[in-house]
Amino acid sequence: MWLTFVPVLVAFAAELILCPLLIPMLKRLKFGQYIREEGPKEHQKKAGTPTMGAISYLLAMILGCLAAWKNLPKFYIVPVMALIFGLIGFLDDFIKVVMKHNEGLKAWQKFVLQIVAGVLFALYLRFSGAPTSIAFHLIKARLELGWFYYVFVVFVFVAVTNGTNFNDGLDGLSSSVTSAICVFFIAVTVIASEYAALGSAASAMLGALLGFLVFNAYPAKVFMGDTGSLALGGFVSAMAFMLDMPLLILVFGFVYVAEVVSVMLQVAYFKATGGKRLFKMAPIHHHFELLGWHETRVVTIFTIVTIILCFVSLWILF
Repeated sequence: MWLTFVPVLVAFAAELILCPLLIPMLKRLKFGQYIREEGPKEHQKKAGTPTMGAISYLLAMILGCLAAWKNLPKFYIVPVMALIFGLIGFLDDFIKVVMKHNEGLKAWQKFVLQIVAGVLFALYLRFSGAPTSIAFHLIKARLELGWFYYVFVVFVFVAVTNGTNFNDGLDGLSSSVTSAICVFFIAVTVIASEYAALGSAASAMLGALLGFLVFNAYPAKVFMGDTGSLALGGFVSAMAFMLDMPLLILVFGFVYVAEVVSVMLQVAYFKATGGKRLFKMAPIHHHFELLGWHETRVVTIFTIVTIILCFVSLWILF
């Protein structure tokens, strides 16, 4: 049991040390956030806030995982996937912040890299002998997908990482929502003892995110950047597959889904109607901002929704 709870303490303490050291370095290097002009006007005051802060919490997560070294061989793929997707995000941030190309990686470049990273996880599942079926926990049934299962794996990784990427638009939003999901993962590993080792990975990420929230909550002193948002997508996707519940992402990860779908609907509606908008702004958290909600209220409500849906997911599972 201690291998579940020690990582959260180690990662939290490490982040409280690492992040204050990283922020001044990011300021000296002038790694400031670029704010799009088409975004909410109030966000312009955030321009220049240090970004790529996820470097610190990914390091803290690694330290938390190492604190559970006895379990590490059973869950190492989870932090590895977080780091792989974090590397994609780092490349995107580097192009935007250091090379001063505001758009970062082109959409197709990011998409290809996400697919490659998803394929790597699919290969891990293939050679580790994992089943090629998906569970429908609500009806206690499974569907055998055969080779198509690996296509499904890649699709989930790409979809979820885009969801976590879109979700990172307000101070503390992505950190808070994903922290709630980490608690849910820990609860699953405690109840289902066969997954106990995976609890160490979830605990390490939880501790790192809680430590990061100390500096990322409104008003944020640092942003995670794509380095962090894509890493969170890789982490959540890998945990979901390792816990045999990728379809449940639609429930506990509803906020991620809503962010992606809102963007897709906005673009489709804009093209179909010749310029009209379905939402005031997409992703959907900006829509609520423009309705007059303060961003702290949006973060609170989105996190509460996630917590409730995590309880619903526990009910579906058990």
